[in-house]
Amino acid sequence: MSEQHPGLDLDVLGRWLPQHVEGAGSDLSAVLVAGGKSNLTYRISDGASSWILRRPPVGKLLATAHDMSREYRMMSALGGTGVPVPVMYAFCDDPEVLGAPFYVMSEIDGVPYRRASELVALGEARTRAISERLVDTLVDLHHVDPASVGLADYGRPEGFLGRQVGRWNKQFQAAKTRDLPKVDELYRALSARVPADSAPGIVHGDYRLDNVLVSPADLPAAVIDWELATIGDSLTDLALMVVYGRLAKLSATTVSDVTEAPGFLSEQQIIDRYAAASSRDLGDFGFYIALASFKLAGIVEGIHYRYVNGQTVGEGFAEAGAAVDPLLDAGLSALKEN
Repeated sequence: MSEQHPGLDLDVLGRWLPQHVEGAGSDLSAVLVAGGKSNLTYRISDGASSWILRRPPVGKLLATAHDMSREYRMMSALGGTGVPVPVMYAFCDDPEVLGAPFYVMSEIDGVPYRRASELVALGEARTRAISERLVDTLVDLHHVDPASVGLADYGRPEGFLGRQVGRWNKQFQAAKTRDLPKVDELYRALSARVPADSAPGIVHGDYRLDNVLVSPADLPAAVIDWELATIGDSLTDLALMVVYGRLAKLSATTVSDVTEAPGFLSEQQIIDRYAAASSRDLGDFGFYIALASFKLAGIVEGIHYRYVNGQTVGEGFAEAGAAVDPLLDAGLSALKEN
């Protein structure tokens, strides 16, 4: 059983689940929905009902393994708002059960669109509607007052942007394999222009279409993958979504290229739609674009570092490093233009 379901002992889970999820049976089956180096996602069933279980990958856990509680708390807090999230049923931090923290949530009828080809099959009108609703849902998320949903003590919103600048600079230094003088140039320029703290908001941390399950009616059914969520400056979500679109044009190794599908809102249309519905001030949005460019460049340079050191498996990693310089250039340009 352990070979078929890594990190999931169905006998042990069958004893735990009925005690924590009302009406659940003990004779369980499971199917792996998503695996790899990220968190493992299983669909579990007792034959009558089914749920989704999320746990960290099997093996040595990093310090970030506590992100199960982060995801569970964020989605639990948002359950009573207009932001679509799955229903949270139970959280377990007892290592005796599955060897790592995990949680159980409702199954959602929805698709995480990752490739432009998937949207092309839907047609331009549906693609446009999906992208519009993606932006609208982000506005709804950013309108939620963290304190009103029990998240007043979560994260450290004071000095959030400055810490982000420093964090991604350290990331570059830790993944150094070549001279990238524009890293220092962009770091200095960002450091000199950190905006004042804005009203604290919820930050998803990785908001894009493939982290939103879209219903058969083309509506956002659930925002998922909250492992990077915190309380800070919400405009970082909008900027990162925009720069993901730029990365899709630069690199074949991008996580998702949905923004390239005909009908998907353009970068400016995304920003304009958000600005029209949001109460947040986009007056210094150039800084946020620059910071998002710095962050994504750091992530891609990390991929390049692993490739250079023989730590990547599969194809497509050799070209990843070529996207770093254009991202750094885009960051510098954003600061100059805005």
